[in-house]
Order: sequence, then structure tokens, then C-alpha cells
Amino acid sequence: MFEVMFKELRELLRDRKTLFFVIALPIVIFPVLFAFVFFLTSKAALEAEQKVHTYFVVNEDYAPAFSDTLFYHRSFKRYEGEAQLDSVSALRDAVRQGIIDVGIYIPAAPDKQLAQGEQSRFQVVFNDAQSINYIYSRIKKVIDTYSAKLTAQALSELGVDTDKQDAMLQPVLMEKVDTADRRENIGEKIGAFIPYMLIPLVLMGASYPAIDLGAGEKERGTLETLLLTPLTRTQLVLGKFLTILISSIACALVTVSSMSIWIGLASGFGALDPILSAFASVTQWDFLLIFALLLPVAMMLSSLVLAISIYARSFKEAQNYMGPLSMLVFVPIVVSVLPNMALNAKTAWIPITNVALAIKEIVKGTVDYQAVGMIFLASILLAAALLACCVRWFSREEVLFR
Repeated sequence: MFEVMFKELRELLRDRKTLFFVIALPIVIFPVLFAFVFFLTSKAALEAEQKVHTYFVVNEDYAPAFSDTLFYHRSFKRYEGEAQLDSVSALRDAVRQGIIDVGIYIPAAPDKQLAQGEQSRFQVVFNDAQSINYIYSRIKKVIDTYSAKLTAQALSELGVDTDKQDAMLQPVLMEKVDTADRRENIGEKIGAFIPYMLIPLVLMGASYPAIDLGAGEKERGTLETLLLTPLTRTQLVLGKFLTILISSIACALVTVSSMSIWIGLASGFGALDPILSAFASVTQWDFLLIFALLLPVAMMLSSLVLAISIYARSFKEAQNYMGPLSMLVFVPIVVSVLPNMALNAKTAWIPITNVALAIKEIVKGTVDYQAVGMIFLASILLAAALLACCVRWFSREEVLFR
């Protein structure tokens, strides 16, 4: 069994394509891609933050204080063109044509309406389809400030002292006392995304060697030579299985190590301080437990991809069969981030979902070790069953020589 494993490992190390997917891709390509996405996202957010919006206020004489605030606001520039903008429909057309970014329609003087006990309704016209958009929040802040001034003025005219106005306007304040600590809060938000990175990497690290060790052997015609050796079918399968398992775990370890090094380098520029502070409370034991949970997942996926590769007639056919397998991995991970999904006695028995939930709980620092024990038991039982099926699959002549 171990002779087969060492022989397969030597052949894998000579295969440039496998080395690229297992080592070069995680070390170089993935960090570059993540850095590129981070750069584009930061650039888009910065451009949206610094953008100056062109505005026009219809009936600005009704609210001169509000108009003055907008005029001197650093994020807004008044429209000085010749287009006739005197209604909501005209403002809507102007926004659609790109003449202005935002228009505000004031129907009547707010101070007079307030004196009559009526509310004034400002209509803000803008395009809200952009994913990063600060227009509405900035306009709302200006309107809220203007509204507060009108309210304070009205209360003063009614004889209410300035120092009593806050209590009159809001007699009861709600103060939040959060029982979750900083690690639990950040772990709930970030911990759910870690399985998205680790578990597909485990699958990727197993897929490419499995295709070569099963369908690749058939295509090269070396499977018959291997079957003539004095080793049993079970020993042959276990040797190939261990090779795929080592590659799978190595791919995840190399990727995580590479990313930690890149994050460490980037933190020197102060760009990733929030991420570093989030993981500061995660201990070495927590990381060790995460990798221990990935081991049975790697065993399950290694058995599965080896069985598929043995069944396939050629390299290409094996690739076609393994394409839908990625969905089989992603769907349980998506289930783990659904609202109200938590690690308990029931979810601990759902493959992959249980590991994704456990990783999130570990990062939060609220993991239930009894549930982790159930996950190990469920995962190892399933991995053993899949490996037994793989051995039985490899023993059938009609499968080996399709």
C-alpha cells in the first residue's frame, strides 16, 4: 500500500500540471486575484466617497436654510444649466439624461406648514440602482438637520426651554447592552466565509491527482501493469487514496499559509488591520481544530473523486463527471449561512454543513465540543463508507475495463 502511495507521489511531483494546481495556484494566483478584487472594491468605494453630485432644488425659496446647507456642502454642486426643472417629472427626466445627479422638490414652505400643524414632504429624485451610492444618505442627513432646526425653533416659540427639548422630543431612549464580545461579533460575520475558501480547496487539491491516478492510468495503459503486481486491490486503492488525501490537505495548508504570509506583508502597510484584529483572539488550538475538522472532509472527497476517476474512461470524461461535484460541495456550505442555522445535535449529522457551522463557531469562540465529537463521528463513518464503496468499485472488472 505504501509502495503504491510513494510511487504515485513521485509521479505527481513530476507532473507540472498537478504542481501548478496544488502549489503555484494557491501561492501566487489566488493571492493576486484576491488582492486585485480588494483593490477594485476599495477604489470604487473611494471614488463614490469623493464624488461631487450635481443637484437642483425646485422652490428653494421655501427653505433657504436647507438650500444654503446644500450649496456649501463639499459633496454637492448646484446645477447652473439652462434646462427648465420645475416639477418632479422634469427632475426625473434630468436624472435619467445625466443632466443632474439628484433633484429635490419642495412643495411648500416647511415653517408655515409646521405652524399649521402639518408635515412637509421633500421628494428626492435620484438613481438608486448603483450598488455603491451615498446620495440618499447625504441628502437625508441634510434634511434631518434642517428638520431638527425647525422643530427647535417651533418649540422655542411655544415657550419650551432649549435644554428640555431633547427630553420632550424623545422621552425614552433605547440603549443596547450587547452580551456578545468582540470576537463573537466579528466571528459571526467573518467565520462563515472561511469554509467557502477551505472546503473547495480541499476538493480542488483532491480532484486533479484523482483524475491522473484513475482515468489517467487507463488512458496511458499503465493500469493493467499495476494490477499485475502482487498487491491486492484494496492495497492499490488505499495507496491511491492516501496520495490523493495528502495532496488535498497539502493544497489547503499551502493556500492558508500563503494567504497568512501575504496578509502579514499587507498589514505592514496598515491596509488589513481590521482583519488582523478580528483573528487576534483565535488561538493555535482553534486553527488546529479547524484543520482536524477538514481531515474527514478531505477523506470523503478523496474517496468520491477516486471512485469517479476509476469509473471514467478517459481524462476528459473524468473532468466532465467532476464538474457538477463542485455544486455538491457549495450547496451544503450555502445552507450553513442561512438565517438561524446553528450547530446542534441535528445539523452535526449533515455532511459538510456541519463542518462549515463548526468552523464558524470556532472563530466565534462559542464552539460546542460535544457537537464537534458528533461531527467527527458522522464524517468518519461517511468517509469509511465511501472508501469501502471505492474499494468495491475498483474490484469490478466491468468498471476497470469499460
